[in-house]
Amino acid sequence: MNVPVDKSSPSRPRRLADVGRWDMETDVAIIGFGGSGAAAAIEASDQGAAVTIFDLASASGGSTALSSAEIYMGGNGGTRVQRACGLEDSTEDMYQYLMAANGPLADPDKVRAYCEGSLDHFNWLVGLGVPYKDTLYNQRAIMALTDDCLLYTGSEKAWPYNRVAKPCPRGHNLQVEGDNGGPLFMKIMTENVEKRGVKVVFEARALTLIVDDERRVHGVVVRIDQQERCVRARRGVILCAGGFAMNQEMLRKYSPLLLAASEPIGNPGDTGSGIQMGMAVGAAAINMHEGFVSLPYYPPSSLTWGILVNAQGQRFVNEDCYHGRVGYYCLQQPDRRVYLIANVEDFGDYEKTSYLGAKFVATAEESVAELESELQLPEGTLQNTIEVFNRNAAEGVDPLFHKTAEWLKPLELPLAALDCTPGHGAFYPFFTLGGLDTLPSGEVLTAERTVIQGLYAAGRTACGVPRTASGYASGISVGDATFSGRMAGRAAAMAGAHD
Repeated sequence: MNVPVDKSSPSRPRRLADVGRWDMETDVAIIGFGGSGAAAAIEASDQGAAVTIFDLASASGGSTALSSAEIYMGGNGGTRVQRACGLEDSTEDMYQYLMAANGPLADPDKVRAYCEGSLDHFNWLVGLGVPYKDTLYNQRAIMALTDDCLLYTGSEKAWPYNRVAKPCPRGHNLQVEGDNGGPLFMKIMTENVEKRGVKVVFEARALTLIVDDERRVHGVVVRIDQQERCVRARRGVILCAGGFAMNQEMLRKYSPLLLAASEPIGNPGDTGSGIQMGMAVGAAAINMHEGFVSLPYYPPSSLTWGILVNAQGQRFVNEDCYHGRVGYYCLQQPDRRVYLIANVEDFGDYEKTSYLGAKFVATAEESVAELESELQLPEGTLQNTIEVFNRNAAEGVDPLFHKTAEWLKPLELPLAALDCTPGHGAFYPFFTLGGLDTLPSGEVLTAERTVIQGLYAAGRTACGVPRTASGYASGISVGDATFSGRMAGRAAAMAGAHD
């Protein structure tokens, strides 16, 4: 059925009564072929459903292929890798950590399902051929650039989380050297999709959902070769279309704080269209103000001995926590002025190894007052901050921000400062964490939390386990995307065909 292309938009669903005929039919239609879409397709196919994936790109990958594809997994006594490294990880510790990390925004049901299903999910990925080496990367790092697997990727060892749950590394890095995990992961997932005979239609843009008068979803309108095609999805449509980091209008409307960050992470298709399609049929969009934002100030890890100060010359976070938590607090600071101050020797090979890109703006060889003046901070503020910090650090304590003793040492001249102020050149990558409200099964909910029949969402189109940068851990997004994709694929496949 050919319809003029200007008549369809994500915010205007197509009425079932207006569909003259179906151009394509399938059991489960999946919008998006990234990590969540691939996982949904594999699971739905394995449950006996006929599956078709539609993606606006010309190849699979999505934002998952652009990531390191670390996956945050553990609990249940530990994954094979954790156990091989001599570690035991309890489900309750993992649950308590993720609940604390996401604070009042956390969804207890989703966090519980993710933690309890984590070991099974690890084994599922291994069964698909995803390689993990039974080794520990025991360094403070954003990612392992070796082929080692297991590393700390969150704030598990930092306050306040080290008081809530026993720390354990849960970031699982693929057995591949360099930042090449994403491409390898999606290559393996794509091969598994192809092996199952799943139909894939590339260069196909999903335009809007097809619903009946009771708002039950029966299919989706897709533009292929400049023509609109009505696709019947007998068991359901799964929206795996990413977040909205590439949509300036949606960012201004829902998450304006993220506009201060420097660079969106994602693919060009992260325009929020999947979220808009869901909202148009009555779905609730939640947590839309939140996103991941990072200040990647390590490597070198030695910069963790430094301190971060704001326009008042005051510290505002324990610098041994995860770089996403630091990025979150940087955006909260008055005037958004942020400086990283450290002993000159601790900058090490900063200019060769760092992702940060922040510029040196001040040095001091004779006094802290000299540094304070160069940074144009109120007189006495930085001097007092460093005097208090040094007095406590010499005793191995940090009563103000509870930085662990491992990363405490006095700041001694000569000192140098990096300008980490947003907008001054420092790298602040971001992506969105808001999306459609769903059950752990992937079923999409209205504002009253009733299920919209025939509609599912996963990955960043849904609001999943990760809810805020302040408690984020690397690997939780790809972990949640693939896990939620599986759950949605399973639920859709088992829903049965509608008439």
